[in-house]
Amino acid sequence: MRLVVQRVNEASVTIDGECTGKIGKGFLVLLGVAETDTTAIADKLVKKLVSLRIFDDEEGKTNLNLEAVGGELLIVSQFTLYADCKKGNRPSFIKAGGPDMANKMYEYVLEQCRKYVPVVEHGEFGADMKVSLINDGPFTIVLDSEEIC
Repeated sequence: MRLVVQRVNEASVTIDGECTGKIGKGFLVLLGVAETDTTAIADKLVKKLVSLRIFDDEEGKTNLNLEAVGGELLIVSQFTLYADCKKGNRPSFIKAGGPDMANKMYEYVLEQCRKYVPVVEHGEFGADMKVSLINDGPFTIVLDSEEIC
């Protein structure tokens, strides 16, 4: 599982011209699911995500997590995080989870995040989405289960 976490002042996702998810201060998370992912892996990454201390405290140090700042989450599925570009110029996605499995994992991650964060907005799995954000910093972190779990 791969999460690209962007600290944002605001973010939104639009599908067919309709805004389906919008947050203020918090994290925009692009979520990629691998064929080998499990709920145990998802649990570890969710804990890491909600515990990330990347918001500034009163001294300007990145020392506060989502809860401390009343932050929100916008989680968008993105299988292209598992693009393999080693050979040729056309990416392969064979390491990405199949649609049914990946969608179940995406829904599971949303459910788990709601246990920690009151506002969890999301896109629509498999949809053509337009994502807008105002990145705060910019501050972007990649969480990869192969490195964390």
